[in-house]
Formats: sequence, structure tokens, C-alpha cells
Amino acid sequence: MKKILLILSLLFFSISMNSQVLITLLLGDKLNTGKIEFGLEGGNNWSSISGFEADKYLSTLNLGFYFDIRLKNQWFLNTGTLVKAKLGVDHLTQNDLDFLGTEVYYDDNGVRFQGDYSQQISYFLVPALIKYKFKNHIYIEAGPQFGLMYNAWVEYNSNIDDKDGRIKEYNEDNINRIDAGLMAGVGYQLLKSKGMQLGIKYYYGLVDVYKEKSGTRNSSLFLKVSIPIGADKNMKDQNSSN
Repeated sequence: MKKILLILSLLFFSISMNSQVLITLLLGDKLNTGKIEFGLEGGNNWSSISGFEADKYLSTLNLGFYFDIRLKNQWFLNTGTLVKAKLGVDHLTQNDLDFLGTEVYYDDNGVRFQGDYSQQISYFLVPALIKYKFKNHIYIEAGPQFGLMYNAWVEYNSNIDDKDGRIKEYNEDNINRIDAGLMAGVGYQLLKSKGMQLGIKYYYGLVDVYKEKSGTRNSSLFLKVSIPIGADKNMKDQNSSN
């Protein structure tokens, strides 16, 4: 019964988050006010998990929405949700695969097929960052980030005889549902007020990724682009009413 309730909760949450992205596109101009900036955030991130022998970052795209809520003067609260986001690690070694209990693929002669194994974990990522915007358009931000895991798998990718192959072995039952850690970043806003933002953020997890292996912490470098929806329209409307 508990598993059914958990699955239903995750399904509802997933539908809700995807709906929020649509709301961002359709109603962004209604949600942007003088104290709130609302829009889409997307980019690329390079992630790893400590405690493994794997030595290559997992590179994935991410997409979500954000809020910049003015607290006082040049101080803001930056939050929102990355709806499509993955953390993990690439180039798992044999020892890593042994710990994960992942099936390894061999030919009829017992020779291991060439290919790459990676751990990929899908999260809803929610930051709660305090942001300070300088007058030269540069900003800095720092604070906690929380993640809700909703899917995870070890992925095997191969190219044998010019044929691409991909096999997923799901292992979300071995991974803690909640992730939490600290994030810090810096960026630049292209316009003086509500314009597109370019930034870079670094995340370090404080919670073990795996239930049965301590010292396994997520870390990731995020390269982001934030685009406010309807902000220019609201600025024009405010100027015309003055």
C-alpha cells in the first residue's frame, strides 16, 4: 500500500511539474510583477558521484522554471524547479558495477563487449538561493538545494559492428529518494532590469545517494540560461501608466 501511495504521489508531482512549465509559457506575463521575476531556466550540467572509481562527468541537459523574488533593495530569493534534470556519473568501472549489481555483457567466448556504463538519476531539483545583484549586472547566489528522485538506472551504451545499442537496468530502489546539499553560483544579467541571465552554479550534496554505501554524494556544475517570460511587456505597461 505504501509503494502504491508513493508511486501515485510521484506521478501527481511529475504531472504538476510539467504543467508548471506550460504555465510559464502561457501565463509568464501575468506572473511577472515589480517584485517577482518568473521564467524558464535551462542549460547543461556535468555531474559526478563521490565514492566511485569512475573518472568521467555525466553531461546532461536540464529544463525548468525559476522565480527571482525581491526581498529588499538588491537582495533576492531565487527558487523554482528543474523539472527535467539528471545527476550521476559516467564510465563506471568493474568495481563500480560489482557494487551496483549491474549485469555486464559478454560475447559467446566470454569476452566483455566494449561499451560505456553510466549511472543516471532523474530528480526534481529545487534551489532556495539568496541572490545579490550588483549594479554592474553581475550577481552572486548561494544556499541549499533539494532533490526528489523519481527514476534511476544504469545505462549501457555500445557501438558494435557499426550498430548502436543501449540497455537500461533500473535501480531506483537502491537510491535514497531525497537529496540535499549546498549550491553557490555567479552570473550576469544582460539588461539592467529583467533581462536574460547567464550563470554558472556548483552543487555539492550532503546526503548519501545510495542506501547501502556511505560517502556517495552528488556534485554537479550547472551552466544555465534564465529567460523571463513577459517581463518586457510588463515594463512597457508600467512605463505607459506612469
